[in-house]
Amino acid sequence: MMKALNLDFKIEVEQLAACLGHPQLRILDLSRASVFAQLHIPHAMHVAPARLLAQGDDATGLLPDPAQMEKFIADYDLTTDCHVVAYDDEGGAWAGRLLWNLNCLGFANCSWLNGGIHAWLAAAYPVANGVVTVMPSGQPLIHPQYPALPQYRIQYDELKAQVVQGGLQLWDCRSWDEYIGQRLAARKGGHIPGAYHFEWSTALNRENHLKLRPLKDIQHGLEQSGLDLSRAAVTYCQSHHRSGLAYIIARLLAWELRVYDGAWSEWGNRPDSPIVSGEQPF
Repeated sequence: MMKALNLDFKIEVEQLAACLGHPQLRILDLSRASVFAQLHIPHAMHVAPARLLAQGDDATGLLPDPAQMEKFIADYDLTTDCHVVAYDDEGGAWAGRLLWNLNCLGFANCSWLNGGIHAWLAAAYPVANGVVTVMPSGQPLIHPQYPALPQYRIQYDELKAQVVQGGLQLWDCRSWDEYIGQRLAARKGGHIPGAYHFEWSTALNRENHLKLRPLKDIQHGLEQSGLDLSRAAVTYCQSHHRSGLAYIIARLLAWELRVYDGAWSEWGNRPDSPIVSGEQPF
C-alpha cells in the first residue's frame, strides 16, 4: 500500500522528485504555454492562468464564480483525497494565485514548489513534453461560504470602509512606478491610502533559480518598508497575479494577510475610490 502524501506548504524539488507518480499527487504547471509544450515536470498538467480569473465591471482578476471553479477542479480531478503541487516559470506568482483560489474553495492539501521549473532543471531531474489527462473520479467540494471567505479575501466595499476609517495597513506589491502613480494601468494612478510598498520580485533570488530569499531577509525588508507583521494586513497588485507570491510569503511567515483580488484594476478605475500619489503611504 502506497504511503499517503505528507507535504508542507513550501517544498523543494527533491521532495517532489521523491513522490512522482503517487496516485494522490496532482502537479499543476502555470508556466507559459510555450514553455510547458517544450518541457515540464513529469505528470504535470498545464493550467492557463486565465482559468483562475473572472472579469468584473472594472476588475480583471476577480475570484471566479462557483460554477467556473467547479469545472476547474473537476477537469483536474482535484478530489478531497489528493494533494496539489503548483509551480510556474516566474518565481511563484501564478502558482500562489492558484493556491489562493484553492484555499478559498476550502481545499487545504496543497504545496508550492520553490523555484518552480527553473529549480527543477537546475537539479537535472527528468522532464516530459507530453500531455496528461485525467477523468473526474469524485464530486469536488466547495466551501459553503465561497466566494466570500473573509479570512482570505476582502472586497471593495469593505476595504473602502476600512481605508476611510483609518488604521488598516496594506502591502502594495506592484512596481515603484505604479505605486507612486508615474505608471498608469487604470484611470487613476497611485496607491491605496495606508499602503506600504515592497515589490513582489524583491523576495526572489534571481541567482538561485528564482527561489525565495531567506524568510528572515524578506521579513526584514517588509518591516523596513513600514509593515508590522504582528498586525493583520491586506495585499494587492494590479489583478491579483503578483500578489500571489505575497500570499505565499504571508503563509510562510504565519502572517494574517487578506487579498484584495479586485486590486488596482478595480480601485484605480472606480470614481469613488480614495488614492494617494507620491512616495508616502498616506
